[in-house]
Amino acid sequence: MPKYWFDHVHLISPDPVKTVAFYEKAFGAKDEGTLELADGRILTSVGLDGMSIKATSPKDVPLVPNTLPGGCGLEHFGLLTDNLEAAVAELKVKGLRFVKEITEINPKTRIAFFLSPEDILVELVERSD
Repeated sequence: MPKYWFDHVHLISPDPVKTVAFYEKAFGAKDEGTLELADGRILTSVGLDGMSIKATSPKDVPLVPNTLPGGCGLEHFGLLTDNLEAAVAELKVKGLRFVKEITEINPKTRIAFFLSPEDILVELVERSD
């Protein structure tokens, strides 16, 4: 059985840099960097006691309909797993609906997204050394 542990929260913001700066100033979160995504948006990230808070601007086409005011707020939370294939297979057998199948986002990171019963988006993340 795959192992799971909490990894991050991902926020949608009209100003991702300002959003993570808030967490730096208010709580002493540490800058984890900014990178440009394939669709041209930026992803900013800060670390807070072993977890990450990530922020991007809204997507043109989100994975699930966004019901938040102004389209901003919590997009998803991420769970790290040690075996993405086994996790996806196991969760599908349990009836979970995946909205994005296993995708390699870089040579060391693969992801997949599913919906909880309340249509909350959850990301599974597998990182290799």
